[in-house]
Amino acid sequence: MTRTPDPAETEDGDDGPRRRCLVRGETQPTELLVRFVIGPDESVVPDIDERLPGRGFWLSARRDVVETAVKRKAFLRAARRAVAVPEDLADRLERLLLRRCLDSLGLARRSGRAVCGFDKVAAAMAEGPGWLIAATDGGADGLRKIGQAERRAGTPVRHAEPALTAEELGSAFARERAVHGWVVAGPLGERIARDMARLASYRGLHEERGAEPAQ
Repeated sequence: MTRTPDPAETEDGDDGPRRRCLVRGETQPTELLVRFVIGPDESVVPDIDERLPGRGFWLSARRDVVETAVKRKAFLRAARRAVAVPEDLADRLERLLLRRCLDSLGLARRSGRAVCGFDKVAAAMAEGPGWLIAATDGGADGLRKIGQAERRAGTPVRHAEPALTAEELGSAFARERAVHGWVVAGPLGERIARDMARLASYRGLHEERGAEPAQ
């Protein structure tokens, strides 16, 4: 079920919907942010699927920003009433972002749109466009070999932001470890790439566009 957007949240730019971060005070594309709502028990709840009803509060998808929001009581000021903010909100959010990535990759695997392992990824590259996923702790030799396979493939290859360890990536494919994965181009692949970029940003694995540390 898709929620009806709150008019107070709506702001569009040339790059799509934009929202204002409570901590940084600037507007950004929603793909770089995380939405929060106040639940029925008056507690702050991450809404990473952006489907929960009620007024949304947005934060940049960065751990330091979420920690700053908790420390400064940003949610209380924005809601203009007493709300409960879990002390471990930053940890909870990371688990949710990770779970979303793994669930989407698992769905892609079960539907035949994702594979892992060097040989399968190299073969899939030659069959058509898609997204290459690399583990954050993959070795240099593996990167060199997959780069060679990419050059031989001759088809469009897009690189998802590395956000998962080999153990995490492997778990999405029911394996102990996976250094590389491949998702066929399409709406699900686009969603996985966006979610990976958000998790990578949250984990501090790449510099967000124009980002400065939260003050």
